[in-house]
Amino acid sequence: MWNMTKASGHYLSLSPYRKIVLDLMHFSAKIPIATVERKMSLSSVKIARQMSPDKPSWTSIFAKGYGLVARDFPELRRSFMSFPWPKFYEHPHSIASINVERIVNDENVVIYGYVRGPENRTLVEIDEIIRHHKDDPIEEVRSYTRTRSLSHVPSIIRKFVWWYTLNVEGPRRCHNFGTFAISSVSSMGAGLLNLMPILTTQIHYGMLDKEGNLDVRLTFDHRVLDGATAARALVALEDVMKSTLVREMNSEKRMAA
Repeated sequence: MWNMTKASGHYLSLSPYRKIVLDLMHFSAKIPIATVERKMSLSSVKIARQMSPDKPSWTSIFAKGYGLVARDFPELRRSFMSFPWPKFYEHPHSIASINVERIVNDENVVIYGYVRGPENRTLVEIDEIIRHHKDDPIEEVRSYTRTRSLSHVPSIIRKFVWWYTLNVEGPRRCHNFGTFAISSVSSMGAGLLNLMPILTTQIHYGMLDKEGNLDVRLTFDHRVLDGATAARALVALEDVMKSTLVREMNSEKRMAA
């Protein structure tokens, strides 16, 4: 008679990165979120990008575009602060938090690349910041080393640090976390439909179709702004990408020529 030993599972301890993800989910779960979606016609942006000698990433295009929109929509630079009384903190400029995947100790981890004042940078400069987070030695990426250090702090102290930064000190909150975030897995042929953002707004989008149409979503903290404002922000984002950013990419082409 054939005998087969019954396989058994095993437990795995949490990696430092997973501890931080658990903290992030703990606090983001408390935020009342909503999502608006707009199908953007970005064929002109697609063509300008293809013709540009630098071929800026879509992440850079969205980061700068949204930063430009946030100059005219101060709600997008506001954060809800709960202590010692409910109030808003409005940052003077945008800080984009961009998710970048790296492999660290055989584990896929997501680190956060911060672009301060993307509205005042060129697309080439933003791409260089993203490249630094993607390709430079991980020990040289400050956001990673800071997160790793926090992961070794006892859980109760970590949670207090998170709570204090998110709810008490507005400038430090924006410095440590940003004012808005961008997430995309379109390079892997997929799109994120639902998110639990820790920031007031987070942009996520799918894949560009053959006609240059793209479903762009904005998930937002409903305590800070309403759906109509979020929808207008998406309209403005499409307009600025098709005008200001197309002109910038066309200017790069002329300079190269």
